[in-house]
Amino acid sequence: MNKQKEIEALRREVEAPFAGWNFQRLTETGRMQEAPLSWNYPSVVKQHMNGIGSMLDMGTGGGELLALLQPHPARTFATEGYAPNVGVARANLEPLGIQVIEADGEDELPFEDQSFELIINRHESYLPEEILRLLAPGGAFVTQQVGGQDNLELNRLLGAPIPPDYLHWNLAFATEQLREAGFAILLQKEEMSFTRFYDVGAIVYYLKAIEWQIRDFSVEQYAEALLDLQKRMEPLGYVDIPNHRFLIVATPEVKFVNN
Repeated sequence: MNKQKEIEALRREVEAPFAGWNFQRLTETGRMQEAPLSWNYPSVVKQHMNGIGSMLDMGTGGGELLALLQPHPARTFATEGYAPNVGVARANLEPLGIQVIEADGEDELPFEDQSFELIINRHESYLPEEILRLLAPGGAFVTQQVGGQDNLELNRLLGAPIPPDYLHWNLAFATEQLREAGFAILLQKEEMSFTRFYDVGAIVYYLKAIEWQIRDFSVEQYAEALLDLQKRMEPLGYVDIPNHRFLIVATPEVKFVNN
């Protein structure tokens, strides 16, 4: 394949459909594979769903994961702040009786104090004080976050600027924030793992979705670097990109009042 045809093939990856938060185009064909973590976020969530009557899923994406976590509590809500995902989430979740609220993780949410026994959050921003306001006494906040060291090797390999905004975001920083807001930490874990890509087209499709990673990304802008990376991948047949994840389970701290 000549250079121009290679670039055209990469452009087609950008043009390929992407909706919600669904990477099936890569995962079901095995073009992208994430190494397992020592925990499983859905399993942790399911443990905390037992016997509860109310739950909020923050940043539900297209609702793909929440739809799988059945049976849901009687009062289950979801939020999603990325406008193209809201309609996808509603189509997936409203038939299950779940209302989707269009809101970002850092918004003040339209729910009364102590509305939820469980708030879950996978890879969404949040305000600790707002989580504390919304949780019922004894409730749990379960979050898996993407740490600030995530995918930086992609920036380095393509010669792209390193985004500075989230380099500080790690387990220590997040748990300290939650403690200061009034939470007790029940569980905390942090790991560097990796995502394996088997072709550069898969990387292009992935970068189109995570647009914050390389903010000026386009095939035209990074064509030479992408073709060079494909050549570097050829001896092994893949490239491993380190990813950064951490898990926190927290609950409102019990305050004792002296009589």
